[in-house]
This record gives sequence, C-alpha cells and structure tokens, in this order.
Amino acid sequence: MKIISYNVNGIRAALKKGFIDWLKSADPDVICLQEIKAMEEQLDLSLFEDAGYKYNYWFSAQKKGYSGVAILSKTEPNHVEYGTGIDSMDFEGRNIRADFDGVSVMSMYLPSGTNDLRLAHKFEYMNMIQEYISQLREAHPNLVVCGDYNICHEEIDIHNPKMKNVSGFLPEERQWLGEFIASGLIDSFRYLHPELQQYSWWTYRANARANNKGWRLDYAMVTQPLQEKIKRAVILSEAKHSDHCPIVLELE
Repeated sequence: MKIISYNVNGIRAALKKGFIDWLKSADPDVICLQEIKAMEEQLDLSLFEDAGYKYNYWFSAQKKGYSGVAILSKTEPNHVEYGTGIDSMDFEGRNIRADFDGVSVMSMYLPSGTNDLRLAHKFEYMNMIQEYISQLREAHPNLVVCGDYNICHEEIDIHNPKMKNVSGFLPEERQWLGEFIASGLIDSFRYLHPELQQYSWWTYRANARANNKGWRLDYAMVTQPLQEKIKRAVILSEAKHSDHCPIVLELE
C-alpha cells in the first residue's frame, strides 16, 4: 500500500501548477491532503476521478478558504470518519480518517502557532488529539496518522537548530511530539533514515527552498503493529505545488 501525504496549501492553486499530472505519475493507492482551502462544491471532482481516485472525501473548515483536509483513494474504504467529534478541533477541518482492510489512514493538519492565541489553540489541540488517538488505537490498532504536524522533532529536522523560540521548534512542542511517538507510534521516515537530513517545508521568503533552508513538518506516523510492514518512507522534495512537498509511506 502506497500512501502519500501532502499539504497542498490550497488545492485549487495546486491544480493550476500541474497537481493532477503529478498525482497520476506518483500513483499512490491513497493520498492524504492538508490545507485544501476549499469546499467540496468549489472543486471539479471529475479531475480526481479521471486520475483514478474515484473515492474522494473532503472535510473542509467552516471558514471558506482556510485549512481543511481530504483523503483520495483508488479503492473504496470500509468507513470514513469526518473529524473527531470534538467541536473545537473539527470546525477548522483538521482530521479525516479512512478505514481499509487491515489499516486505517488519517489525514491530520495540526494548527500552527503564529501568535499567542493560535499557539494556545495549538497546545489545546495537541493534548486532545493525543488522547483521541490513544483511544482510537484500541479499536484501530493498525493506524497511520499522516499529515502536517507543524513541529520539527529533532535538531536534524530543521536547517537552523538555534530557532528554539519559534513556534514549530519550541521545546514544549518538541517534547509533546516525542511523547506522542513514545506512546506507541513510529516516525516512518526517521525509522528508515536515522541520519538523513531532509525537509518538507520551506518559507516562501528569502529564497529558502532554493537554498534548502527548510523544516521537516510532515510525518507519516504508524502504530507499532505496523512497524515490520514499513517498506519505504521518502520525502519528494522535487514536487513543487506548495510551500510543502509530499511524503511517501509504503507498507508491505
């Protein structure tokens, strides 16, 4: 099973940059999107269906042009769960899950902490999602939680480890992500590539992408029962439809 996760920073903008042709070429079984910034009715769904993704599920934010997640699949899931049932998380459209035979796949978009108010919301979300996923794993032990976590875990995951006072690399955020992993999840990329320094997001400012001054904010986390099934985990930094790039997880 080939799973891709991609913060597209606006699916309509990505479509104008060749997203569909890229999707056909990348050919995942399932693709998890974050920050779609669109309502389902604003999209021509035939574009995705013609690319092979007959089954596409969209969970948008209540606010137009903001946040939102989606899952596109070649095969029909057994069940799709929109949101978490927690209003303070769901009004921004940050979680959608598709259950298949043997594995459940979640597309998740953690808030960014761009100011004090948003940072407080981010920490509230982090605490609630950790508890939610702990409970979810009891019913769905084979779980993939992929998406934009908006956190760099270790110094190897950021081009400038001195940025300890910036949201995304705050000690408290990094500690939470470490505890999230320690609760029984595996960072698939780091599991296969313990010393590889690659990034999945670059600011649009200061020519950061050309100079590879990036952050690894996007993860495909898998629960421990799936550890032995991790076949491949890569970052597709050549795909340029967004300020993020896609990440790939292949399971046996």
